[in-house]
Amino acid sequence: MKKFEYMEKHGYEQLVFFYDKTTGLKGITCIHDTTLGPALGGTRLWNYEKEDDATLDVLRLARGMTYKAAAAGLNLGGGKTVLIGDASKVKSEAYFRGLGRYVQSLNGRYITAEDINTSTKDMDYVNMETDYVVGLEGKSGNPSPMTALGAFHGIQASLEEVYGDMTIEGRTFSVQGAGQTGYYLIGYLLEAKAKKIYFTEINEQHINKVKKEFPEVEFVQPDDIYGLEVDVFAPCALGAVMNDQTIPQLKCKIVAGTANNVLEDEEKHGNMLKEAGVLYAPDFVINAGGLINVYHELQGYNREKAKRDISRIYDRMRDVYRLARENDTHTQQAAKLFAKERIKTISNLRANYIKR
Repeated sequence: MKKFEYMEKHGYEQLVFFYDKTTGLKGITCIHDTTLGPALGGTRLWNYEKEDDATLDVLRLARGMTYKAAAAGLNLGGGKTVLIGDASKVKSEAYFRGLGRYVQSLNGRYITAEDINTSTKDMDYVNMETDYVVGLEGKSGNPSPMTALGAFHGIQASLEEVYGDMTIEGRTFSVQGAGQTGYYLIGYLLEAKAKKIYFTEINEQHINKVKKEFPEVEFVQPDDIYGLEVDVFAPCALGAVMNDQTIPQLKCKIVAGTANNVLEDEEKHGNMLKEAGVLYAPDFVINAGGLINVYHELQGYNREKAKRDISRIYDRMRDVYRLARENDTHTQQAAKLFAKERIKTISNLRANYIKR
């Protein structure tokens, strides 16, 4: 992978590889842009097949966090960490304390949190070695319910855009992934009296949990989730699920979920969805609830205030859809315009020196 060419093309600031000989910790931290503030993004633990796969993942995720923070109105930049390893084998106190030391070495330019295969307990170990970590027990805690809550508001905005009515009741949904955010999203949709929900998942433990707690929700095989006749398809697992193979299968009017980097190719597949008449809820706007939630830790955490800020995702989604219509472009591009404009405005605002 030509790392420097990629970084230059997309305006990255820093890419850091680290290794701890004591624990075998192997990871990469990427800082994309700190115009608005320190970079914040979770730590993902995944057993990547190739190191270049991990590098590309962290680069894409960090850039998405920049846009997510900007679109959410936060004074944060975008960053991310990926750890390479089997989560069932490598996790320990020493492993995550080692991560904390590397986060500390960045001197506040990057703040971490939990992500796929890491937990609030793991972040407590990270916190033993650095203050630059959020999403801790006793503070904002697990961000997944809040990420799902933000997606719920974004789905309402999407329904309003397509059907002229934000009501969940009577609508049908398919949810891909039910381990964390998808599980909570299913709960919110049922509470709002969704007519029918299908779900898919590859982890048997998560499948059994959903079947037990939500018996009215119907399980389907992973390959069957795309072609269901539903109003909304909610991707809540890994990225790149909207691609050449899956988009032609869609029978829904809306794609709106919690996953990151849903479009395999932003330009190509953003346009494919637009041409197919499927409204796409840009991932970094609709899934910002968890980021907004942990950001409130930096301000002094108040759960109700965080939830009020998360509810504004509805308004931001409506703004993005308006921009897409006005510019006759696909919604992912409109969302990037929305985020970049805020970064540009705040950067210009700070052009003059004022002592604080």
